Amino acid sequence: QVTGYLDDCTCDVETIDAFNNYKLFPRLNELLQSDYFRYYKVNLQKPCPFWEDNSHCGMRDCAVQPCPSDEVPDGIRAGSYKYSEEANSLAEECEEAKRLGAVDDSLSKETRQAVLQWAQHDDSSDSFCEADDIHSPDAEYVDLLLNPERYTGYKGPDAWKIWNSIYEENCFKPQNVKRPLASGRGDDGGHTFYKWLKGVCVEKRAFYRLISGLHASINIHLSARYLLQDSWSEKKWGPNVTEFQQRFDEVLTNGEGPRRLKNLYFLYLIELRALSKVLPFFERPGFQLYTGNESQDAEIKHLLLEILHLAKSFPLHFDENSFFAGNKKEAAKLKEEFRLHFKNISKIMDCVGCFKCRLWGKLQTQGLGTALKILFSENLIEKIPESGPSYGFQLTRQEIVALFNAFGRVSTSVKELENFRNLLQNMR
Repeated sequence: QVTGYLDDCTCDVETIDAFNNYKLFPRLNELLQSDYFRYYKVNLQKPCPFWEDNSHCGMRDCAVQPCPSDEVPDGIRAGSYKYSEEANSLAEECEEAKRLGAVDDSLSKETRQAVLQWAQHDDSSDSFCEADDIHSPDAEYVDLLLNPERYTGYKGPDAWKIWNSIYEENCFKPQNVKRPLASGRGDDGGHTFYKWLKGVCVEKRAFYRLISGLHASINIHLSARYLLQDSWSEKKWGPNVTEFQQRFDEVLTNGEGPRRLKNLYFLYLIELRALSKVLPFFERPGFQLYTGNESQDAEIKHLLLEILHLAKSFPLHFDENSFFAGNKKEAAKLKEEFRLHFKNISKIMDCVGCFKCRLWGKLQTQGLGTALKILFSENLIEKIPESGPSYGFQLTRQEIVALFNAFGRVSTSVKELENFRNLLQNMR
């Protein structure tokens, strides 16, 4: 049932499938295997800020294996939160300056200005996510390739509570409008909910669809990498068609499944649009994906730019100009609400009881938050100078790694959908 045009867009499902599965997905996959993109620094020990939570998942598949620090490339460890070699050396000078209690006189006026600008950027409020303090002793590097997102057995009331608090309290939804298939209510097939959704502004509708798309994407990963066999000799992971149908089949979900999948495509368009917009930031000659391995870094930057140019060439991009386009004062207020709601969702990720799910939840919300930050910074990105620091718009390494890995997850979901379609056709 998931075909044709998407609501609020000029794009259709078939165009995305062809573009993603045959052009973009293979290249993106290669990029995410590289050293720069496989190591993500995360604090999995932060307490849940919203409710008392001691319900950590005891299953071994929930565990995350952090990296011994000597396995992480020197270039990443040395400047884990700055975006280039140039910035790393400035950051070190800045730290030194702080230790001396004043900005060192030996720094040139421009460098001092740059140091201050970076410090301001790092404290700026343009972020859509509650970022981890990556300098905390609890923050550790994780090799994403060794800790893949897959089914861990984490489900039931604890997992339901997370999604419920996201939908009920953070999607601009009034309490009296129940979302479809929420437990403990009379079912009207989502009629009241969709009537409400149709009546709200495009931004609030988009917010709900982004969260629903993220939820759908995560459920596809869990269905595609399901634990099919668990014996003492081996574990076998693979697609579980029954699990997939329970979450997305039109009949089993009272018509909800296809809507969820269309929201996944909507999420794909939003993140793809952000990649096409951020090209000038990465194109600058001074920008490096700095790991310390010069030849590999140059190769990966080349691949990254190829992917961004490909994203830009997509024929039916989402037009984000419809967002926040009304009365300036109202638009600014709504944008701030949008940011705070999303920030809240990123905090809820610290309540996820399964550490592997928490890792991927944090990474994907940070990636989507970074995509939103890019879409709302278009004017700043256009003003980025060819050389030297870009004061107005900045991305940390964490944001860059999260942005591409989060899009990698959505791209993988679209690809996995094709596999499930084929499996279901063969079963008929």
